[in-house]
Amino acid sequence: MNSGYNVGDMTDVALVSAALAGDTTAFAALVERHARVCIRYATRMLGNEQDAEDAAQEAFIRAYGALARFDGSVAFRTWLMTILINRCRSALDSRRRIEDRATLLTDTIPSVSAGDGDMALRDTINRALTRLDPQQREAFLLKHVEQLNYDEIAAMTGTGVSALKMRVQRARERLQALLKDERHD
Repeated sequence: MNSGYNVGDMTDVALVSAALAGDTTAFAALVERHARVCIRYATRMLGNEQDAEDAAQEAFIRAYGALARFDGSVAFRTWLMTILINRCRSALDSRRRIEDRATLLTDTIPSVSAGDGDMALRDTINRALTRLDPQQREAFLLKHVEQLNYDEIAAMTGTGVSALKMRVQRARERLQALLKDERHD
């Protein structure tokens, strides 16, 4: 239903309007434009690519269903990331409940083997990230990986700026300690 215009040249707001008018290519362009950032954030938040892809896909499905409620008062990316953050929180809560049940059944913790070179460093960092409190990990990733400012993060998470700054600071300190421990092992 594309009316001959180039969706790549359109703003997110214009794409939302076109999608609401029935242009499926417009929403596909929004997905293509924002998928990489969503999957990158979700992968680091959830710790595995399959869960991240599921969370991102679910966020896009929810965004599509709620597109009429997007009012443009915040950037589309901010609105979408808010949905994704909530999907990641739900996935972590669900995982935590499953892990709690599994812990009751067994005391075994699977071992993680590191690869060589850069892969070993990436694995070490990812392991350290997964050991952070989920709220700290969320704030840290949004600030330092997605490079959002605190006001954007506050809009996405519903958390105050001062609390976010504290979470990021504590995450940095915890990561430093975890990485230092890894080097000594």
